[in-house]
Amino acid sequence: MTTRRDVMAGGFALATTLLAPRPGRAAPVTKAHAQRVKDLLSRMTLDEKIGQMHQPAGGRQKALNSKIDAAALDLVRKGGVGSYLHVAGAQFLTDLQKVAVEESRLKIPLLFAIDVVHGYRTLYPVPLAMAATFDPEAYRACARMAAVETSVAGLHWTFAPMVDVARDPRWGRVVEGAGEDSHLGSVMSVAQTEGFQTKDLAGKDTVLACVKHFGAYGAVAGGRDYDSADLSERTLNEVILPAFEAGKTAGAGSFMTAFNDIGGVPTTANAALVRGHLREKWGFDGIVVSDWNAIAELVSHGIAETPAQAAALALKAGVDMDMAGGVYATHLKTAAAEDAALLPLIDQAVGHILLTKARLGLFDDPYRFGDVAREKTVMVSAPHRAIARDAARKSVVLLKNDNALLPLAKTAKVAVVGALADDARSAIGSWKARGEETDAVTLVAALKARLPSVTFVPGAAPRSDDLSGVQSAVAAAQAADVTLLVVGEDFDHSAESRSRSDLSLPGAQKALADAVLATGKPVVLIVMGGRPLAIPDLLAKAPASLMTWLLGVESGPALADILLGDASPAGRLPMGLPRASGALPETYAHYPTGRPADPDLAKDTARYHDVDVGPVYPFGHGLSYASFGYSDLTLDKAEIGPAGTVAVTVAVTNTGKVVADEVVQLYMRDPVAAVARPVKELRGFQRLALKPGETKKVTFKLSARQCAFWDAGKWRIQKGKIELMIGASSDDIRARAAFAITSDGWSDTPAAALLTPVSIA
Repeated sequence: MTTRRDVMAGGFALATTLLAPRPGRAAPVTKAHAQRVKDLLSRMTLDEKIGQMHQPAGGRQKALNSKIDAAALDLVRKGGVGSYLHVAGAQFLTDLQKVAVEESRLKIPLLFAIDVVHGYRTLYPVPLAMAATFDPEAYRACARMAAVETSVAGLHWTFAPMVDVARDPRWGRVVEGAGEDSHLGSVMSVAQTEGFQTKDLAGKDTVLACVKHFGAYGAVAGGRDYDSADLSERTLNEVILPAFEAGKTAGAGSFMTAFNDIGGVPTTANAALVRGHLREKWGFDGIVVSDWNAIAELVSHGIAETPAQAAALALKAGVDMDMAGGVYATHLKTAAAEDAALLPLIDQAVGHILLTKARLGLFDDPYRFGDVAREKTVMVSAPHRAIARDAARKSVVLLKNDNALLPLAKTAKVAVVGALADDARSAIGSWKARGEETDAVTLVAALKARLPSVTFVPGAAPRSDDLSGVQSAVAAAQAADVTLLVVGEDFDHSAESRSRSDLSLPGAQKALADAVLATGKPVVLIVMGGRPLAIPDLLAKAPASLMTWLLGVESGPALADILLGDASPAGRLPMGLPRASGALPETYAHYPTGRPADPDLAKDTARYHDVDVGPVYPFGHGLSYASFGYSDLTLDKAEIGPAGTVAVTVAVTNTGKVVADEVVQLYMRDPVAAVARPVKELRGFQRLALKPGETKKVTFKLSARQCAFWDAGKWRIQKGKIELMIGASSDDIRARAAFAITSDGWSDTPAAALLTPVSIA
């Protein structure tokens, strides 16, 4: 008979095994770390272990710390809490930590967490906008800035980056990710992880990154939040998982499971995905936390009858910590009494949590996070605003600029129409952490500070059907030299639980836009929001248009820099702009099919008959105030083996009259393979600054492994021709070449997760 002692001994051995050296771990594990975890596990009661797995909310965004009352403090003293979320403040968290480390039996420090999605107090552009920069260094700088502010406020842990690949913008949470492309998502996953964590979790001003939502949350049916995802093994491995593996390889210290199920298996109870793929295959040894109340929701999913069963399923799957649901705290002990095999799994989960606390240096100095003095000086400081402004400028995508309407003359009489132009709350976006709308400078405020004549008319609120302001907007447009027509979605339209079936303009904005465009006067269409919208007629009518997203506290000044020509736009679309909501989901990286889409409606091909083929503007699209020439595309090899690399070099010249950035994009295609391959896939990009007349050579080092595809449970590199395309967008290809892979081989890493080294000469 298996005794409790045998089970517990097995748990200690299992925990010690987890501390053995593994490649690609979040941070080095010292002998002191391993010994501390082993020692604590040997002394903890079952109640104290389960307490470490419990993460209650200390409040909500609008009332942080509000739930930390006498009862909560007493639970901390009893060892009943391992982490708090929705708490903040250097002094408050220092005092709360004192209760844990000075008044509890084992003196185990708490982990403090909050959603720092695009900044803590200094809010930079929303993540989809940051992806539009095509500049991982800008993202890394923003994440580092956010980590500084977060850590001085006493917090240890952020629930970012969100790396869900999403090809259906009807899903409101596209605002939190990097868009439709797996390679772009992988690059941005690494940039954020490294920015938040630095190289050493025990270093200064670091915060624990959390790669989420594992997995396939961005593939929910119809873009309906929390719904099911049903996708092939190939799509899961080639499209969805690479950005997660990239974050893990970059050292992310935690992962979060997703709300959705994949083919009927909720990810919070998906042992094959979490314990098998993440833990065993990838060797991840950090914390896996559930999403908010997701363990309890296993009952609603229909795979558990009771909360105790839900707790057992989540633990068996590999979920270490229960966020906000209280299921582990209330029911896991009951489940373990019914099934002693859960006891070593509890030890394993607690080992991950204690190890993370050790890596963060909390056992050595539980008060090293939080600095009351710096908390008063670094928040929204001038250097941090400068970082946010640079990122905001880089996020803006110039969609169209007929007759060089932009940049505006600085003597122009300008009308600004649209309520979003002066909406500070929307400027800072959803998931605002501790951001305040009073920190934000709107477009109207920025323009009034820099132009001699600016008239602002709201015209119509984003969600209102009230048309009473349209006529005054038309009058303002008729009296102006140029009108900036600002439309889109407000902060609460692009967010969690904000799926929309119709991505046309909400409220009376369409009528407002039609009326202003009908004046025949020069109009610049400015589209704000956190996702692509289906507004093809407005984009066709407006002579100039910009996708400006929700740009954070420096939204107005950054956008004014672009509009007035103080900076040239160079953002690129991380998701194509659809022609119709009914045409979704779609992606540039689609399969060719046996009857590829053809503009000729007389042919029977893979297309809709009521809209043109493809998006209005494709993935990677974005214009500039300059023009660029591409030349001299060369490869250093015509053939490589399955372990080889090829250097792809192209010369790019600024043929315009202003200093500007160009985003050089490398795409590949395997034209004949064992399985159909996408018509093109991004495999590298470089944002490049060029003076007028200046030429730089960009070299991408592409490996054969980046041509691999998922085949029968392995990454297969197949002998044959590989086509390369270099250009300014997925549709604007400027040069082509090809090389051959000489023999078959195998890879151990997803192609899209492999980063392409780039050099510039």
